[in-house]
Amino acid sequence: MELQRRIADRIGEFLLFAVTPPRLSTGPEQTKQIAEVTLARLRTVGVDGLVLYDIDDESDRNPDERPFPFLPTIDPADFLARDLAGLPVPAIVYRAVSKYAEQDLGRWLQHQDATRGMSVFVGASSRDKRPATSLSRAYALRNEVRPDLPLGGVAIPERHADVTKEHLRLIAKQAQGCSFFVTQVVYDANAAKDLVSDYRFECSARALEPVPIVFTFSVCGSTKTLEFLRWLGVGVPRWIANDLQHADDTLSASYDHAVTTARDLMSFCRRLGVPFGINVESVSARRVEIEASVRLARRLRAELRR
Repeated sequence: MELQRRIADRIGEFLLFAVTPPRLSTGPEQTKQIAEVTLARLRTVGVDGLVLYDIDDESDRNPDERPFPFLPTIDPADFLARDLAGLPVPAIVYRAVSKYAEQDLGRWLQHQDATRGMSVFVGASSRDKRPATSLSRAYALRNEVRPDLPLGGVAIPERHADVTKEHLRLIAKQAQGCSFFVTQVVYDANAAKDLVSDYRFECSARALEPVPIVFTFSVCGSTKTLEFLRWLGVGVPRWIANDLQHADDTLSASYDHAVTTARDLMSFCRRLGVPFGINVESVSARRVEIEASVRLARRLRAELRR
């Protein structure tokens, strides 16, 4: 309940670790082994919660060729219930709501334990995609079926940089029941600062209290991974992209950038009085990148005030 309490009390300064479930083609025994290794890694970091992503094919959003092929994964809720029963911290299960019929989403909500879990709803990847359930309807359904289930929303600093209205989206989602927000991977500190600042002062203008914003960080071990981040819509400043592409050790350089950016955003949020969390993402299948993500989580854990 510690993570839920910090979010409800708008305290912040918590650490999350994010993974994708195994591929759908993974056998039961191997899935169990992956779960055991994941739990062992988490114990060495001291995280406050585990994020389980719900992967969706986003090719409708970006017509360019996907750098890595889309490979369906096990439903994160199923992976949690079946293989992560020993998880010592709360789980935040993502739901790409456009994939699920309203009846199925409602049934899933009914069976959630609000004392042990939370969720983040993600809408359709593009306006052209016809969703099985819209994001607004998913929010309403949660309020009808499980209003006690802590709910988070997605925050996209890059979108704010383009149209400067993302802070208004956050406030609208907050009114619909979101008690925290999670960004996509952050490389552009200035875009994130713009969003935090506009959100903070818009909350003040409306006499609202800001909720925690969780900043996501990830290591990048190759130029192909960098291409994939850009394909996903992650804003990578040109100087950082140049640095990563020409570095002797791309993985080490990306690790250093993540630490620097995280520290910068922590200091900025503390100064503005915006509660925050840190989410370290580990979605690569490469062992060296997984281990670097674990090191990054340990490093950023030490930067948080408790």
